[in-house]
Amino acid sequence: MDDLEFRRRLLADPHTTDPDVQAHKSASASHQQYADDIADLDSKIDQALRVDVPEDLADKIVFAQTSHVAAQTKRPRWHLAIAASIAFVFGIALGQFNWGLGSVDINRVALAHYYHEHAFIEGVNENASIQQVNAKLRPFGKAFTQLPGQVTYINHCSFGDQHALHMVMEADGQAYTVFVVPMSSQSPAQQRDGNMMSVSLPAHNASVIVVGEANETLSPLAQQLQSHLHPQAI
Repeated sequence: MDDLEFRRRLLADPHTTDPDVQAHKSASASHQQYADDIADLDSKIDQALRVDVPEDLADKIVFAQTSHVAAQTKRPRWHLAIAASIAFVFGIALGQFNWGLGSVDINRVALAHYYHEHAFIEGVNENASIQQVNAKLRPFGKAFTQLPGQVTYINHCSFGDQHALHMVMEADGQAYTVFVVPMSSQSPAQQRDGNMMSVSLPAHNASVIVVGEANETLSPLAQQLQSHLHPQAI
């Protein structure tokens, strides 16, 4: 069992007693720590979902429903037109927001994805080859001719409303998170949040996004990845 399969099984069932998982967990302190973190997170989620139900909840629901029916018989129908208008405007605004998320805030999505996944993959080293990376890129019709660093983690991920390639790469002693999204950004862009920074570049109907510490120069690495990313030969 490799590290990726180990993480997937623990995420699916943090308390699994599968012998293969248990053996992999005992193989190193980092595996044990990861398993403990997942189990702790699962326990916190379980505790958060345990909400005591008030004894008089059923009576309150019945009373609320009765009151609501009575109010409806007296309410003029003009409110239905207003509600429909609000829903229509909200739908347009939501559509514009989703469009903006894909084209304008691509670096904001990258930073949010970094913070969400960082704790789960920190310290992992899959030592992926360029052949493995390009195999993951095949569904997007893209391939790297070379990589300017060692790939320690690689997988597909959900990126907004898109599927993307998610890599962690070490270059010049620094760790960077890299996304390849099969959607071209309008132009080079960047986003800072005080601690981290995201840089995105368009590349052959796709986007290369690099996330790293805000005091690091990310643009040269992003430019190298952009120049090495090409349409994959059929």
